[in-house]
Amino acid sequence: MTTLLLLVLLGPAGLAAVSLPFRRAAWTRWTPVAAAVVVLGSGVALVAGAHDAAVTALGGLLRADSLAAYLVCVVGAVALTATWGGIRPRATPDGWFSTLLCSFLATMVLALVADNLGVMWVALEATTITTAFLVGYGGGKRSLEAAWKYVVLGSVGVAIALLGIVLLYAATSAAGHPTLSWVELRTMGSVLDPDLTRLGVALAALGFATKAGLAPMHSWLPDAHSQAPSPVSALMSGVLLAVAFAGILRVKAISDAVLGESMMRGLLIAAGLLSLLVAALLLLTQRDYKRMLAYSSIEHMGIIAIGGAIGGPLAIGAVLLHILGHGLAKATLFVVAGRMLAFTGTSRIDDVSGLLGRAPKLAVPFLMGSAALLGFPPFGLFFSELAIIVAGWQAGLTWVVTAMVALLLLVFAGLGRHILAMTLTRHRGGEALLTDGYAGLLAAAGEVAEGAEAGKGAEPGKGALRRGKGAGGGEGAGLERGAGGGAGRLERVPRQ
Repeated sequence: MTTLLLLVLLGPAGLAAVSLPFRRAAWTRWTPVAAAVVVLGSGVALVAGAHDAAVTALGGLLRADSLAAYLVCVVGAVALTATWGGIRPRATPDGWFSTLLCSFLATMVLALVADNLGVMWVALEATTITTAFLVGYGGGKRSLEAAWKYVVLGSVGVAIALLGIVLLYAATSAAGHPTLSWVELRTMGSVLDPDLTRLGVALAALGFATKAGLAPMHSWLPDAHSQAPSPVSALMSGVLLAVAFAGILRVKAISDAVLGESMMRGLLIAAGLLSLLVAALLLLTQRDYKRMLAYSSIEHMGIIAIGGAIGGPLAIGAVLLHILGHGLAKATLFVVAGRMLAFTGTSRIDDVSGLLGRAPKLAVPFLMGSAALLGFPPFGLFFSELAIIVAGWQAGLTWVVTAMVALLLLVFAGLGRHILAMTLTRHRGGEALLTDGYAGLLAAAGEVAEGAEAGKGAEPGKGALRRGKGAGGGEGAGLERGAGGGAGRLERVPRQ
């Protein structure tokens, strides 16, 4: 089992190193998929091995207990969905991109299996470095801006977490047993200085919450997730947030043992409800479907935070199920969103309609993933959310679960309206000069150019360009030129 614990780390790291020298080799596009398979296979084996006792390596520096082994499986499953679905056979291979993806997987796994809070912090900071390059991979102005914003805010978060970890180490040093092992910290109990521990726990939880995308430290998330390539967005939303939340759970275990449950419960309830509120309000008015998925991640992290605050076997089991269900659903949706962007040429919700009729191979998985995300049965998120609500009632947190349900209804209304409008609605009811798709755009541009040439010297007022059927696909994909040409005036015509 020790070999498996090393393999789950060295496998992705080795594949990252192998991909780097071969920047244009066709096989490098498959190395992230291979890394995901290694992580998933090793994780499944670790779950079986860690059932009775934790698996350790490197003198206890690495430790895979049941929680870590399960989350490694989640990382592998979501990564396999994201990397396999994100492969573009006709695209030019890029070994640098594959190296970054494999390194991203390796750093997330290290954060999960580290038994040392310092090593966990280093691993989370390494995820910031690798994903910063991945977010800005497209090279556009908005991508680079999102990458810099992510680096600055993410670094602030991990710096706060580092300060908290230093204070926890100082507390153990004052107790005569300096250590950063979360297992030992949890067992030290009353020998730790409560004031120093309280401050250290609060700062560490705040720093990790920044990486987990919990409000009010969430502002980096929509930009990064919407601008990154689809496989990267899928990994960041599907598992990176969950890996950061695993750090919060480790800190919570220490806090509960030393300070009692009330402190971390209050912090997580506040962060969870605020995250749900922010996500609900922004989803109602969202205009970009990739940002819509990003705000949905904030919503689900809020649910997970509330489940972690409630605690107990039922709530924690529901949290783990929710992490898996959300990761798979969000990975699927981001991959489909990337293909929708390639098909329509836009990420604006208002510019995408009738997708079920135009591209059913995109609309069907998008609708299924959205149903899972909204918590419809028989998908796992329905049962996890129901279990969290029941656990909250049993724990006497009636007002918390009532507020959660009310905010979830707002989220349901916002997401449902956008998703149905994109997939099932035939038209927007508004007026548009150009329609979706590259073909329609090119046809329109060509007609405008011809209209401008033909309009020179023509009778004024007869050069109106009207929308007709163009080569790009369906109603209104082109522009229909009037008899005269005029001065290139365009007449807006509602969609038929």
